[in-house]
Amino acid sequence: MESADETGIHVVDDIGDPEIREVDAQQRRIQAFSVGLEGAVGGLLNATFGNATELIISIYALRTGRIRVVQLSLLGSLLSNLLFVLGIAFFSGGIVRKEQVFNKATAVVDSGLLLMAVMGLLFPASLHSTGTEVHLGVSELALSRVSSCVLLLAYVASIIFQLKNIKHLEGNQHGEILYSGDQDPDQDQDEEGEAPPEISKWESVIWLGITAAAISILSEYLVDAIEGTSLAWGVPVAFISVILLPIGGNTAAVTTSVMFAMKDKLDVSLGVAIGSSTQISMFIIPFCVVVGWIFGRPVDLNFQLFETATLFMTVLFVAFMMQEGTSNYFKGLMLLFCYVLVAASYFVHEDPSS
Repeated sequence: MESADETGIHVVDDIGDPEIREVDAQQRRIQAFSVGLEGAVGGLLNATFGNATELIISIYALRTGRIRVVQLSLLGSLLSNLLFVLGIAFFSGGIVRKEQVFNKATAVVDSGLLLMAVMGLLFPASLHSTGTEVHLGVSELALSRVSSCVLLLAYVASIIFQLKNIKHLEGNQHGEILYSGDQDPDQDQDEEGEAPPEISKWESVIWLGITAAAISILSEYLVDAIEGTSLAWGVPVAFISVILLPIGGNTAAVTTSVMFAMKDKLDVSLGVAIGSSTQISMFIIPFCVVVGWIFGRPVDLNFQLFETATLFMTVLFVAFMMQEGTSNYFKGLMLLFCYVLVAASYFVHEDPSS
């Protein structure tokens, strides 16, 4: 049986392990492949590949009854994507070019979806905090399950809308395709002398399966190590789950967003950050509630008041930053500074459930 100190050391070692770095590199290649597809399809695949880790770990944690681990890890992914990944993309792109533009219309729609998801989390948390449930412990769970079904239907409707309006989105503001770049991928390669894709379509699918299998094996160890790492480092479990783990897990997202932002393809970077956040909040979180329902686990949308408040302010701030359809390095700095504030808050926050 390993001690808490040994567990904490192993977690740090795993972040730099060559096998995990190779999995991360293959994930970036798969993401690059999806960028070459048409707008909505490419954005959907890009977000799905990036969120495979969260989905697999969440399902495993639910099966073992670790509901709070699921909530904190998904919350951390949302905060990291919206503030850290998007902030680095805005900052790196702003260093190369004074101002960049992106598809404002579709970005506003995604902001609306994020706000809808926050609404679904806010009501159960408020119901619990105010103690106004009609049936104590039952009303909150029932509301969460109904809200999850509504969010899932809304997410499916948004996908259908995007797939049926690809041509319209292509001709939208600035003549760009949101989440797929502003030029034809083949044309970009000819003009910029870029190398052809490293892997084919079928190779990317095979690598996705291998990556999913590797994550499934590692997820058990990762979930079990969180509490031991908290004891070894003397930091709250919430800080590790919400701040540290997402930073390490979002290496591929950061690399992809920075690479395309510096090439003035900010729409692709937004697809990595905003598209992934939309899928987590509108699909993965409600899906986990439904899976918990199937497993007989009381999974709800009550992330507690402090956690819901941080997410609400984050989504509100990001929506405000995106309303003009432009970005610069200072906007990126503000997003990164906000992430530091959130990290500092969780460092001194003791999760009530622990």
